[in-house]
Amino acid sequence: AIAPYDGLEMAELTSHSDLALYAAKHGGRGQFRFYSADLKSEAEERRLVDEDLRAALLADELELHYQPVVRADDHVVIGFEALARWQHPERGAVGPNVFIPIAEESNLINELGEWALRRACADATQWPETVRIAVNISARQFTNPAFVGIVADALAESGLAPERLELELTESIFMGDSEETDETF
Repeated sequence: AIAPYDGLEMAELTSHSDLALYAAKHGGRGQFRFYSADLKSEAEERRLVDEDLRAALLADELELHYQPVVRADDHVVIGFEALARWQHPERGAVGPNVFIPIAEESNLINELGEWALRRACADATQWPETVRIAVNISARQFTNPAFVGIVADALAESGLAPERLELELTESIFMGDSEETDETF
């Protein structure tokens, strides 16, 4: 952010510099960004989505959709992958490509992930015992010290057999604190 174009006061320049830094970090390694007014509107939009997502979780407005996993040999459904979906009352369908990164940034991903895990386990108990459920787990969830207890509670509360639950982990889990990751495994 450059004075006087992007502001005159220190607080305003600092705020605009933070927005540019945030945009550069999301652009990938080795990048820089200058402040522009569109960065401010992007930040405001992220804040609004974050607030709406928090409200949606409290009001139980999110849904899980289930994508079948089919065995190639005989075309038998052997499981389902749980996919979070959000139908916003004003915005319409908000894609996971929009709300998941915002949940990650605001640390709301732990609450969202726990909701998805509990709901998926409960729903899976209504399916044949040969069908598994896969739930995506973020790196932040996995490194949460309460994660193992959350999984155990979700299984116990639902009555789902542990071997029917698959936790789908992203590669980013292995790029964090290896001691913490090893302990969770």
